[in-house]
Amino acid sequence: MPAPTGTTSGDATKDNAAPPARRSNVRRFLLPIGIVVLIAGVLALAYWWLVGRFMQSTDDAYLQADSVTVAPKVSGYITDVYVGDNVTVKPGDPLVRLDSRQYQAALDQAQATVDAREADIQRAQAGIQQQRAAIEQAKAQLLVAQVASRHAEDEVRRYAPLATTGAESGDQLSVLTSNRDQARATLAADTAAVDQAQARITDLTAQIAQARAQLEAAQASARQSQLDMQDTLVRSTLAGRVGDRTVRVGQYAQPGTRLMTIVPVQNVYLTANFKETQIGRMRAGQHATIHVDALPDADIHGVVDSFAPGTGSEFALLPPENATGNFTKIVQRVPVRIRLDTNDQTRKLLVPGLSVTVDVDTRSSTDNAQPETADNHHG
Repeated sequence: MPAPTGTTSGDATKDNAAPPARRSNVRRFLLPIGIVVLIAGVLALAYWWLVGRFMQSTDDAYLQADSVTVAPKVSGYITDVYVGDNVTVKPGDPLVRLDSRQYQAALDQAQATVDAREADIQRAQAGIQQQRAAIEQAKAQLLVAQVASRHAEDEVRRYAPLATTGAESGDQLSVLTSNRDQARATLAADTAAVDQAQARITDLTAQIAQARAQLEAAQASARQSQLDMQDTLVRSTLAGRVGDRTVRVGQYAQPGTRLMTIVPVQNVYLTANFKETQIGRMRAGQHATIHVDALPDADIHGVVDSFAPGTGSEFALLPPENATGNFTKIVQRVPVRIRLDTNDQTRKLLVPGLSVTVDVDTRSSTDNAQPETADNHHG
């Protein structure tokens, strides 16, 4: 019996010594892990303090471009469509042509009216030259009448005393008196003819002025017809790609009918809607990092360009009315425009409407840009 008792005592001693050894091994295993976790925590805290707390992020962001809707200025049937879907165009490239026959006819008629008014002016100017010659002729006749009238007056004055004394007959004096009266009448008629001829010059001058006014109106109508004729060919006003093309040959288009959209994909920019609590330190010129969902492996850099002059709700179709009894405060969002800073190869892959996540580094904001505090205001 003593042997079993001794064996049992040795086993108990070994069992009592085993737990401290296992605990030592666990401590040696956990100690490095704890140190690594502590260092990682310190680094994370340092990163947040130095960088992370200045980064403002949002996924309410989308790529945009200042697209232009292509619409005709005149009405007509579509005769030609020069571009297809998604093709690249340059400024001035022809896009669509409308039937121009009626506008060509209007232009021809307007041009004919211009020619008629120019002919009226030339005819009036020729009439003035002719009338000036008539005036000279009337003045010459008036000069003859003046000479004849003076001669008749002299004859009457010379023969009147002789007829009184009986040296000449009364019949001769009567003839001379009649000749004098006729000369006076002829002089008056020729004087009136000169006045009439000169007045005709004034009338022709007024006709020229009227014809010139009519010519200007006809020229304006011709220019409008020329513009209408030119507008039958719809051209691109900017460089970009064709999208949303709905025009087809044979379609009747009214002025303002949307035919297609030109998207300037080379000028794509980002609009990020940040919460009002995020923009306190944001300033134009700060750097941004952009992650496009369509390009998960690409980090695109950008620069804050500008801020909207109001929150998005202010420009909504139905702006909110906060002066109500059931008001609930909602964090508003402010659209921030960000300019993309990337190479041409990456830019070709970006199209408006893509979803984006953006991070703005606000560390570059200065103290001078901070809002004035109440203490400073009262101080």
